[in-house]
Amino acid sequence: MSENSLHRLFHPRGIAVYGASADSKKIGGRPVDFIKKSGYDGPIYPINPNYPEIQGLKAYPKVTAVAGPVDLVIVAVPAAGVVAALEDCAAKGVGGAVVLSSGFAEAGGDGVEWQRQITALTRRTGMRVVGPNCMGIINVKRGILGTFTPSAEGSGLKPGRISLVSQSGAFGGFCLALMRQQGLGLNLWITTGNQSDVDFADCVRYYAEDDETGVIVGYIEGITDKEKLISALEFARQKGKPVVVMKVGSSEAGAAAAASHTASLAGADQVYDGLFRQYGVYRAHSIDEFFDVAYACATAQSLPASDRLGIVTVSGGVGVLMADIACKLGLDVAAMPEKAQKQLKEVLPFAGTRNPVDMTAQLVNDLSLFEKNFDVLLEQGNYDAVVAFLSSVGLVKELNAQLAEQLRKVLKKFPGRLIIMSMLASQEVRRMYESEGVLVVEEPTRAVRAVAALRFFAREAARIKTLTPPPALPAGVKPIPAGALNETQAKEILASAGIPVTREVLARDEEAAVRAAQDIGFPVVLKIASPDIQHKSDIGGVRVNLADAAQVRDGYRTMMERVRKAAPQAKLDGVVVAQMVKGGVETILGVNRDPVFGPVVMFGIGGVFVEAFKDVAFRVAPFGVEEARAMINEVKGRVMLTGLRGQPPADEEALAQAIAKLSVFAAAHADAIETIDVNPFVVLPKGQGAVALDALIIRKP
Repeated sequence: MSENSLHRLFHPRGIAVYGASADSKKIGGRPVDFIKKSGYDGPIYPINPNYPEIQGLKAYPKVTAVAGPVDLVIVAVPAAGVVAALEDCAAKGVGGAVVLSSGFAEAGGDGVEWQRQITALTRRTGMRVVGPNCMGIINVKRGILGTFTPSAEGSGLKPGRISLVSQSGAFGGFCLALMRQQGLGLNLWITTGNQSDVDFADCVRYYAEDDETGVIVGYIEGITDKEKLISALEFARQKGKPVVVMKVGSSEAGAAAAASHTASLAGADQVYDGLFRQYGVYRAHSIDEFFDVAYACATAQSLPASDRLGIVTVSGGVGVLMADIACKLGLDVAAMPEKAQKQLKEVLPFAGTRNPVDMTAQLVNDLSLFEKNFDVLLEQGNYDAVVAFLSSVGLVKELNAQLAEQLRKVLKKFPGRLIIMSMLASQEVRRMYESEGVLVVEEPTRAVRAVAALRFFAREAARIKTLTPPPALPAGVKPIPAGALNETQAKEILASAGIPVTREVLARDEEAAVRAAQDIGFPVVLKIASPDIQHKSDIGGVRVNLADAAQVRDGYRTMMERVRKAAPQAKLDGVVVAQMVKGGVETILGVNRDPVFGPVVMFGIGGVFVEAFKDVAFRVAPFGVEEARAMINEVKGRVMLTGLRGQPPADEEALAQAIAKLSVFAAAHADAIETIDVNPFVVLPKGQGAVALDALIIRKP
């Protein structure tokens, strides 16, 4: 285990409870009662100077009075006494403490200072502290129920491969009760509370190291340490541990919406979404999905090798419902080959054979149909995953004994295929199927969603092998000067970072504009140059397709008059004369400074897709070209790049290169940038590159 890890917290040789109570229903009494009854194989030391014995165990005035080793201390004393208790723990050489007590930063007043002292103590001593204001920790296999939540009452927790971390104690307790009710196997459980020391990222990292953990699930309300979280998620990905999260909250973050397109779209929730995609984290949007995906990851013996999904059903209507949701989730409900359909018709003439395959209720009369259908589906349909909807068949033990026997034969013939049974089932029947590596998910669309989630992790496992490092920042990149920047300055800086821009000249009078246009070549574009005007076209500050010197002179005069009238206080540096770029697909590239994650890069298709549909993708800077390609593939408007109605496909490679270079530039100048807009960034036909027509850089205040 890594240095300073949570190992001693989860695997203690001895456990002490500060503020232990003789009343097993009180917060200080519950952990003692739970651990006594749960089979923990080490000593338990109640700490309370007022009693010689608590719940049949010898009590001690302080943990320093205990002779043997103590690795975990559960603290349940009033807030004012917590720091003193922790000092005793540090003096004893305790590995870590779990502070159940509330009344700290969440309550204000003296609690803020007490929590600061806890953090300082952990930094000074190296002792790890969970909480304060948390519900504790659990190691099911070791019988360590270091919590006071009623959800642990009577235990009954099933050991398994799922390890959970929750920033919310109440949500963590609810999950505990739900897992017990559903018979899901739990390994480790922790609620981090106020996170004075141990935080969400620490737990993800430890779970990724833990050999007994197969899947990491977490509930997030907010993150304060970007580097630690990213390091933990990347470590989990490298260790092959699936991470499933629920992230709540969708408040806006960053600069004011009016500052730029990027800032108006970069809400905190969208940034987290991009971060999770970047590091292969599956984001669940409901509690059902949260646990379905965790269960699937912990139970499935293999991941589907392709998107091809076969559906077997005893209800034609439910089969259609499953196919609909599968298509929405990007799974391929490909039709069975004609030869296979004919073969199935011979077995059951009135069955639906295309995919979904409808066995009808005849299955109950002839259970051999089950194996026959699966054989044809997997051999000729070549589906890597199959979901079988069997309604309430799982409640009849005798039927399932025969079906399970047939499934064993199928799995032996087709190893590596994923099979999910969707049906109401008793716990006994469920366990029978799961022992064979077959999942049981009661609701059929949730079963399909579980397949899609496993497919997500399969793609991620393949994708990490192709990820490229961020490109190197070119030598001689221009610094970002103090003060407001006009368009020309912004584009010069971006060009020095390797982002292609249009050829252009800043002209300060009509004749200079004409000379610049003649040098660049007609037709040209005129744009007002001002650090005070961000949306030039809104006030008549753009003229396009000017074909000769007369049009340039007239355009210059007209533009200056309009802009002075519309924005009399704006500083005008002149007019930008730029080459006229025709054709291509307009996109938008941007950077916004997130309060937690720093520079975040945005990509979207320009025009209506950004303005109306907010069809954009985000990533935390910096990243490589392969990650940039993933961003491009995420946006629905990507179809515009593929060549519609006879148009040539766009140069997506040039686009991906530009996005990656922008991410590197943004990361290198994180302390100087508030926001960047490259809009429009025109992607020309394949092989012709891409070019920025306009750019905006706003310095960090």
